[in-house]
Amino acid sequence: MDSQLMVGLALSCIGGLSTSIGGLSVIINKTPSLKLLGLLQGFAAGLMLSISFFDLAHNAINSLGYLKGNLWFFAGVIFFAVVTKFIPEPTAVPIPDDKKTKNVGDRRNRDIMKRQRRQVLFSGIITAIGISLHNFPEGMAVFLGSMKGLRVGLNLALAIALHNIPEGIAVALPVYFATESKWQALKLASFCGFAEPLGVIIIACLFPRSLNPEILEGLLGAVGGVMAFLTLHEMLPLAFDYAGQKQSVKAVFCGMAFMCASLFLLRLSLPENMV
Repeated sequence: MDSQLMVGLALSCIGGLSTSIGGLSVIINKTPSLKLLGLLQGFAAGLMLSISFFDLAHNAINSLGYLKGNLWFFAGVIFFAVVTKFIPEPTAVPIPDDKKTKNVGDRRNRDIMKRQRRQVLFSGIITAIGISLHNFPEGMAVFLGSMKGLRVGLNLALAIALHNIPEGIAVALPVYFATESKWQALKLASFCGFAEPLGVIIIACLFPRSLNPEILEGLLGAVGGVMAFLTLHEMLPLAFDYAGQKQSVKAVFCGMAFMCASLFLLRLSLPENMV
């Protein structure tokens, strides 16, 4: 197997496995902290914004010129806007409270509870399908980043992994409530993560190994647009809802500072041909 493909698969598995971490947090703790979830989303948003503007878009403009670089960037924005129109990013559904709806010996309440469980299970399955489809372009982005250099691939994999933990929670929480099975909740959450390595395989088949450097820079600029749209359209609103605006903004700047520091350290530590 091609070494570049193996690197891309390994990096995409980091993001894929993080959905399992989200699912695991649900079955270990039935009530995950929404505030912590929001802060995590805000931190990941900061990582994404740094990658999009300070790295991918910046390099595309420097390599291709101001006009071409921006055209590629906004092509990525438009592409992902279309994707989210048809496959919206699902979020965790409200989970009914057993104590309020369950009354021992009351058949009517038991029927209501059973119907609620079916509805929640269906929403969990739909969420899993939506997130799986949503993860395809993320896997493609990681592979294209690894073609540019290990630094870019690592940064994308880290940011996407942090973003995928809440996605795993969004899948596992309704499934665990509906089935009361830890294994089913973890299995479905983990299944969603497999879409990222699959995206790597698909993009590896579509694009030759010796991709034209100008096209590669343009595609990475488009990836920057995808990441920017994902951050502003989906991650920041969730962070604001869960952790509040002020705390989320602080988490965003912490994420940006962390990514800038990691970019600097990776430039120092990695060989020039891997940067």
